[in-house]
Amino acid sequence: MDLAPKQSKSEDLSALKSTAEQRLKNFMQDVTGRALVMMESATQGQQGISMDLVQEAFISLHKSYSDKTTEEWYPLFYTILNNKLQDWRRKEVRRAQPLSFFRKVSLDDDDIELNDVIDESTPDPSSFLDQAVTAEEIQEAIAKLPVRQQQAFMLRAWEGFDTQTTAQIMNCTEGSVKTHYHRAIQGLRTYLAHLNPYLGGSSE
Repeated sequence: MDLAPKQSKSEDLSALKSTAEQRLKNFMQDVTGRALVMMESATQGQQGISMDLVQEAFISLHKSYSDKTTEEWYPLFYTILNNKLQDWRRKEVRRAQPLSFFRKVSLDDDDIELNDVIDESTPDPSSFLDQAVTAEEIQEAIAKLPVRQQQAFMLRAWEGFDTQTTAQIMNCTEGSVKTHYHRAIQGLRTYLAHLNPYLGGSSE
């Protein structure tokens, strides 16, 4: 006869909840810094808004996907964060242009896909830069890019997502991701060329 005490269902649920919360805490510690950098670039340095967007994404992730694995959380979190960012951007456009409420709001001016863009491999963010270029200078250069280019570059280069996953997160085609990513790399090389004479925008 098994004389070991049986755990109650409430104890089991409590243990599962504790485990999920600990996983979320570890996950937040891993991605918060990078997510904030991404949002601060996208919101032109509005730290309060950036923190709100990231926190709301974590809350939504925990509320809807606490049963998913940690690996599944990464693309889910950035998908949620992207959606919240796009909602915020639409509200900002409508606030600045009240009549835009009555028409479709276009957030980006670089959504036209380039033909025959090579699906470039995902580099380390500074792999094509001289070591003399600091992280702050790279971040400043990223902030000068259009938002969708920022997202494509940071999701591919910083988070290491492939083109297909990045497209799912950004809710666009893989061709659009390739275009945004290609233009982002060209833009960064141009913005940082004055810091490194060996860099410079390559011709298309």
